Amino acid sequence: MLDHIGLTVSDLSAARAFYDKALAAIGVKLLHTVGAELTGGSEVLGYGDQRPFFWISEAPEPTGQLHVAFTVQSRALVDAFHAAGLAAGGKDNGGPGIRPHYHPTYYGAFVLDPDGHNIEAVCHAPG
Repeated sequence: MLDHIGLTVSDLSAARAFYDKALAAIGVKLLHTVGAELTGGSEVLGYGDQRPFFWISEAPEPTGQLHVAFTVQSRALVDAFHAAGLAAGGKDNGGPGIRPHYHPTYYGAFVLDPDGHNIEAVCHAPG
């Protein structure tokens, strides 16, 4: 199952103004922000209804690269995804581990596919 998707925008303030209004019409609102000091780049905005599932961040020249995350049921499956992605020729974009800036039990791993899309597996369950 898809967990969340992310994309880059050229102007985060303009995108926020757009998405705040457009998504409100369908019951989706800004629920979470992750500061640039934690991402090493741009502030990231997470929109959703009960939890964030649509994320945007700023890039000076958006590349069209997507971020897609798949929910899995165990941390072992996150580890298996990461290993299989690397074995299949993907590039490491963040090994398996806790990402507490999202929430205390967020355990994810990231692999870049052959076109540079950031593909993730994430488990939300505790240890």
